[in-house]
Amino acid sequence: MFPLLAPFTIFKLALLTLQLQAIPITLTLSPCKNSCGNIPINYPFGIEDGCGAPQFRHMLNCTNDLFFQTPSGAYKVQSIDYDKKSMTIYDPAMSTCSILQPHHDFVMTDIQSAIIPPSQDTVFVLLNCSIDSPVLNHYKYLCFNFEGHTCDELYGSCNAFRVFHLFSNSSPPCCFTSYNTVKFMSMNILDCTHYTSVFNTNNLKGVGPLDWFYGIKMSFSVPDTGCEICKQSGGTCGFDTDTEGLLCLCSTSNNSTRQCGK
Repeated sequence: MFPLLAPFTIFKLALLTLQLQAIPITLTLSPCKNSCGNIPINYPFGIEDGCGAPQFRHMLNCTNDLFFQTPSGAYKVQSIDYDKKSMTIYDPAMSTCSILQPHHDFVMTDIQSAIIPPSQDTVFVLLNCSIDSPVLNHYKYLCFNFEGHTCDELYGSCNAFRVFHLFSNSSPPCCFTSYNTVKFMSMNILDCTHYTSVFNTNNLKGVGPLDWFYGIKMSFSVPDTGCEICKQSGGTCGFDTDTEGLLCLCSTSNNSTRQCGK
């Protein structure tokens, strides 16, 4: 037989039960992942379809790492700075000062070029260009001075690029240019065999190529869709996958067009 509980003990159990029932239990069930690896995923980005802003739909893919998807491939995301509205990506198939890769084009969709283009302090470097290259002739105005750096410096400092100098016994032309050049002209049209890209170029005056920041920094804009109202109410900003209209995602089954009920 079980021992009988003293009346005082029964009273304490009843009182504890009433206290527990009085405590409000709040479960926050976010329908959207808020990170991929060590990179936070906030509006306007989203990993699952329906999360974030519709303009950025299907741009990010999370496997073990976070990747930025474009028509020319998947580029590993190094970081996202939501305050400065910038995202840094890296192309593992891109040439750098330490490795020479077969050339390929960096291609973005029209919507990507409009809302998350490479930043103004990202420079594309066209390497080993022929003397017939358009950027050395009719379109030579597309090449500009990059903090006083030269082709000779690149070919002389970088082991990967030194091979171009060895083949010709002189430094072949190169071109420091902006994203718009590679946006409108393919590498075959540009008649340059390789390219690399460097970001944070405003801080690279007097810094040798071995210490440059290789990669592409993107600048994104955040659509003004009233998302703050949704976030303040405890929701997550998303969109209807059929109409792409704004949704405030409150739980897995209770969504709103503006805000969640508190």
